[in-house]
Amino acid sequence: MQSQFPLALITGAAHRLGRALALTLARRAYAILLHYHSSERKAGQTALEVSTLGVPVFPFRADLTDPTQIDAMFGFLDTLLADPANRLTGLHVLVNSAAIMRTGDLRSMNLASWNEIFDLNLRAPFLCAQSAFRRMKPGSLIVNMSDIAAEKVWTRYAAYTVSKAALESLTRLMARAFAPQVRVNAIAPGLVLPSDDMPPEDWSRLVSRLPIQRAAHLDEITRSLEFLLDNEYITGQTIAVDGGYSLL
Repeated sequence: MQSQFPLALITGAAHRLGRALALTLARRAYAILLHYHSSERKAGQTALEVSTLGVPVFPFRADLTDPTQIDAMFGFLDTLLADPANRLTGLHVLVNSAAIMRTGDLRSMNLASWNEIFDLNLRAPFLCAQSAFRRMKPGSLIVNMSDIAAEKVWTRYAAYTVSKAALESLTRLMARAFAPQVRVNAIAPGLVLPSDDMPPEDWSRLVSRLPIQRAAHLDEITRSLEFLLDNEYITGQTIAVDGGYSLL
């Protein structure tokens, strides 16, 4: 008899932390619906890595700031589940990892920039979680990727900081609304990878202030996802994996 696979949807899975989360789930024998937006080449590379682990992988391109494209992604998911050839047992995991981190001062930020950040960092996880919940079987898991920024006052990244604080609140609300069928939790990494526009000297300065005095390794973040998969009594929580950054 051929193996069957639970399906996991990971948004923003082409590269960086999203890629690591997708590979972690693939190693645990999940088929992967690999969402990406503009990073087509990196998505192809990640899909190839996933396939070498012996599980099905289904890349899908979508701009998650557009609700109609989120609908199209879940329509694609329904098509996958309906095809017996894919050997999928259902949607069991959603990881909302796609996000945008842009600089912006509250004194000068325009509405378009504010909306762009919130449309991806907050509205998209809400819409994806809502659509996922309607398809998930009891015992499934939704994980929202937050940031230790939710506890900070990063004036240079104001909208990003507010969006992540709101995402943690949304996580708790969804955990109540979706219980007992689906658990909802968040993971809040600290310093893992610098943003594309951060000068190296600024990154080094931030890392040097941490009690642990180093940036996190990717596997230290992904092990938190595995912990949430294994412990079925945790819901509505945000796990900080920050090297002590929240203590500063």
